Amino acid sequence: MSYLDNQLNAFKSNLTSVSHKISKKRTVGAPATSSPSPAPSQTSTSGKHDLKRKRPETSNVVYSQPADTGTGKNIMTQVTYAIEYLKNKGTEQTLSDLLSYLSLQYTADEYKRTITTILRTHEKIDYDSSGCGGQGSFRFRPIHNIRSGEQLLGFLQSQTTAQGLNVRELREGWPGAEDAIRKLEDQGKVLVTRNKKDDHAKMVWPNDSSLAVPIDEEFKNIWHKIRLPESGVLADELERAGLTPTNKARGLKMKPKIQEKKTKKARKSGKTTNVHMMGVLRDYSHLKK
Repeated sequence: MSYLDNQLNAFKSNLTSVSHKISKKRTVGAPATSSPSPAPSQTSTSGKHDLKRKRPETSNVVYSQPADTGTGKNIMTQVTYAIEYLKNKGTEQTLSDLLSYLSLQYTADEYKRTITTILRTHEKIDYDSSGCGGQGSFRFRPIHNIRSGEQLLGFLQSQTTAQGLNVRELREGWPGAEDAIRKLEDQGKVLVTRNKKDDHAKMVWPNDSSLAVPIDEEFKNIWHKIRLPESGVLADELERAGLTPTNKARGLKMKPKIQEKKTKKARKSGKTTNVHMMGVLRDYSHLKK
């Protein structure tokens, strides 16, 4: 029995050592339950977003037109504002007035000299070195140098043709042209055509009083007593007289086309090539229709 007992004790000891080793390996290889799961890195996510092409933000800016900010850094922009200022004023202005309007009174002297030279030689500006008490004056130069009713009448009477004057061209250098033209029209000195939409003057002509011939009242009464026929009756009367009314298109009489009879052309026979068979073959050409 001692031998069996020794074998049993040896088996138990081996089993205990093996179970201890297995539990150790499990403890070392098992992941820690308390540690949180690793979060996805932000750098990888942001990198993916960076790879996507960003669309440019849309704006309502019209790049083909310059922005009207009231002041411009470009010297020609300042010249344009100065011309518009002179046009609206309609009177002589000094250089200091223009520089004050453009907010350039504290700029460099070189910039002031440059813009002054451009304004003095500009085609739309009249410069008078002795104007404004010797300071030098600038004034807008319109298409027509007309700024009063007397000047307008003198210009119209000096014309050699009956061509009228465009009122829009007058307003460019004469802001009060509309009121002056209306006064002259009420006095019977000018003839004016107006727009139907806003009643603004469109064209103006001189009204020659020598052409106003007095007419007796007797002839006026005779003229007004004449009754014009109605439109339908007048058209019938013209047709009876062999005349065509203007509101009716004159019909053109078309000549009938004579259709020409088409004749059949005789079919040309081909060249006979089998001459050597004349004695054998028969001739059927008389049977052709």
